[in-house]
Amino acid sequence: MALDTRTDRRPSFAGLLWGSTVGKKTAMAVSGIVMLLYLVVHMLGNLKIFFGAVDFDAYAAWLRTIGEPFLHHEWFLWIARVVLVAAVVVHAVAAYQLSRRDIAARPTPYAHRRRRATYATRTMRWGGVILGLFIVWHILDLTTLTVNPRAEAGHPYENVVATFSTWYGNTVYIVAMLALGLHIRHGFWSAAQTLGTNRPGRDRLLKGLANGLAAALTLGFIAVPVSVMTGVVS
Repeated sequence: MALDTRTDRRPSFAGLLWGSTVGKKTAMAVSGIVMLLYLVVHMLGNLKIFFGAVDFDAYAAWLRTIGEPFLHHEWFLWIARVVLVAAVVVHAVAAYQLSRRDIAARPTPYAHRRRRATYATRTMRWGGVILGLFIVWHILDLTTLTVNPRAEAGHPYENVVATFSTWYGNTVYIVAMLALGLHIRHGFWSAAQTLGTNRPGRDRLLKGLANGLAAALTLGFIAVPVSVMTGVVS
């Protein structure tokens, strides 16, 4: 007589959480916060370009030595990159799966579309696509220096000036930063709702914070290419 060797496998808590709509929204919110913190630090670092080539290049070199001697050269950068890539992947996959789930839940379109909800949804979806493509371009431009025709390894200040001395470099960057601002504006508010931090008395504060943060990051990032175009940074 054959023995039944099958065992009932119950999904893990993490599997159940990820499989739920609430879990996916929470994953999007948390990964979004990780990316937002990175963007704030990245923008502040970019603004050091206004102090000149010596200070900016020294800052770029310092990033490679963080954690020494406990960490080896550039280990901190690679750890940060792995965490950031993981956050981007989780954010993108959760967003895609939630979008597919939403479509499956209502196979026939609404008779009367809600303009505000449709605008926000479209902004987040296409903004995410634009930012995903921009990340690839940005890495090829200023990390691997593949698409930067005048790039020179070990000279980050000159490489930044070189990329923003071209019309296409400025166009790609500015369009992406405008998309980033809209994405943060909607995403910050959505994350606050998902994590339960919004309250009737806090709505105005959170909306103001979302608008202010989006504006500050957008202007902070765009300040660099505009300054190169106008000759303030050269």
